[in-house]
Amino acid sequence: MKIRHPEKINKPINPIKKKPSWIKSKLLNSKEFFLTKTIVNKNNLSTVCQEANCPNITECWSKRHATFLIMGNICTRACAFCDVTTGKPNPLDSLEPYKIANAIKKLNLKHAVITSVDRDDLTDGGAKHFYEVIIEARKQNPETTIEVLTPDFFEKRRRF
Repeated sequence: MKIRHPEKINKPINPIKKKPSWIKSKLLNSKEFFLTKTIVNKNNLSTVCQEANCPNITECWSKRHATFLIMGNICTRACAFCDVTTGKPNPLDSLEPYKIANAIKKLNLKHAVITSVDRDDLTDGGAKHFYEVIIEARKQNPETTIEVLTPDFFEKRRRF
């Protein structure tokens, strides 16, 4: 089993528990699910659905719903409630704004959700990158509503 938060290694009293057998996700429309998966993977995008191990991924992706996770898939923080990987993140992908906008267009989304990992390694916490993603998404998809869930941009500095 992969430990997603390094500090949890030393806390054996809080092991990751196996999901109950009654938790079952249903693949409602396999064609739509695999189309969504293909578009996300071809554009090398991250989604909260994948990174946070959401149990509803099959249901949402079958409806062409996805919450895009920008600025990579490695968070600089280690919140106990979150299942996103913690560590030293990779550099920002300068093409990500175009990739996100393109994915929204290919999925024909009427509503898109954009969020991110925390990036305390960046001077502005990633605010400029958020701006670029939103501007490009609106430019390519003027009829799509965009919901933005930002981090606090608090700059909880760590040495990287």
